[in-house]
Amino acid sequence: MISRRGLLLLSLMCGAGVLWSAGLIVSLAFGIRPVGIPIAVGFAAILTVPAFAAGILANRRGFQTRQPRRFWSLASWVPPHVPIWAAVAAAVVFFGFWVALVGSFMALDGTPGQRDGKYVLEENDQVAEVSRSVYERQLDHETQISLAVLGAFAVGGTFLCAARATAHDEP
Repeated sequence: MISRRGLLLLSLMCGAGVLWSAGLIVSLAFGIRPVGIPIAVGFAAILTVPAFAAGILANRRGFQTRQPRRFWSLASWVPPHVPIWAAVAAAVVFFGFWVALVGSFMALDGTPGQRDGKYVLEENDQVAEVSRSVYERQLDHETQISLAVLGAFAVGGTFLCAARATAHDEP
């Protein structure tokens, strides 16, 4: 079992993943690419995946979780000691990543690629030649999709690790 201090560190790590993903999504929305795509997504994954997995396992073992009694009640999805405002804040940030994900999917016009030194978008077996700026914008949308998914997982990891780390053990 992971110690409380370890869970808090993992929660902070996932929180850094939230900030990293959100910052990059915003910068890509404004057409600024501060780091390369592999670094952006790779670093977000390194910050997110271990802490998310630890949060799932710690909550499963620590709270002996089962399905919520009522699907529509937020309190049934949240451990009893966690303030509702914290759960609502996590839900709002999660929703923000969801909006970024949907917006990026809607903005995709095809799969960007290069053929014979030209930039193309491929969709439904149709290939259209595009300018370099359109090609790079489509790459940015694909990156935003990856970052939005990792950011949503990071929100969950932050919440789960912090919930288990702050739980009061019953005698």
